[in-house]
Amino acid sequence: MLHPDVQPVTDRDDPRLTDYVGLTDVALRTRVESANGLYVAESSTVLARALRAGHRPRSVLLAPRWLPAVVEMLAASPVDGTVPVHVAEDSVLEAITGFHVHRGALAAMHRPDLPTVADVLASARGGTGARRVAVLEDLVDHTNVGAAFRSAAALGVDAVLVTPRCVDPLYRRSVRVSMGTVFQVPWTRIDPWPEGIATLRDAGFVTVSLALADDAVSLDDLVANPPERLALVLGAEGDGLKPATVAAGDLTVRIPMAGGVDSLNVAAAAAVAFWATRV
Repeated sequence: MLHPDVQPVTDRDDPRLTDYVGLTDVALRTRVESANGLYVAESSTVLARALRAGHRPRSVLLAPRWLPAVVEMLAASPVDGTVPVHVAEDSVLEAITGFHVHRGALAAMHRPDLPTVADVLASARGGTGARRVAVLEDLVDHTNVGAAFRSAAALGVDAVLVTPRCVDPLYRRSVRVSMGTVFQVPWTRIDPWPEGIATLRDAGFVTVSLALADDAVSLDDLVANPPERLALVLGAEGDGLKPATVAAGDLTVRIPMAGGVDSLNVAAAAAVAFWATRV
């Protein structure tokens, strides 16, 4: 269990709160979180899921009204130790973070080490190995990454692999949009890419690129004859998958559509593909 060390805060410049400064500044947070090996969990729901996954908080920041519930949550955590719990009024919280904090709590969390691709694939399904994985190539929108993770969790995708240029799944907005499911779906970075397709192929996966190519087959055809191990590759907003990725993959698939629409937002396409190929 975690033992909360409750510490009142009245000064926005309190040095104990450097982990929370400027949370709305993406460039700043990218530097701060990378340098300090942390990420920020926003909301009591997200914090609860992070704790259940065994992630360890560096500290918690909240308004007084949320203190009893968060103390109870920390006490029920499987993680041991003592954690500083900083309590401040709403005006101080907003001055520190740059936005109105209204979701229960913020927590600066220790960032866990990423597993290898081989470990992620092997450990899925209770150690029997992954059968269906998603690859997110170079997504730049944290909301889309979070939404893809939420769909992956809801629709039984065994693991998510993100390419080197894909935005951080543990960035605050990604975690929030995913509703904390980024902690329950195994994931790691696959690097280099698209050379990593060979790693997937060696592990027995058929790599399927979702793209608008002339030789693309319908998603319905894939569902009618699914491979035993499937890797669904989804590309960046706007440009879609890189030509080199499509060329290196085993099969190109398109989602059949009506109404003169040729494509979906990547998060929506992910949800459709995950649902259609669920096992």
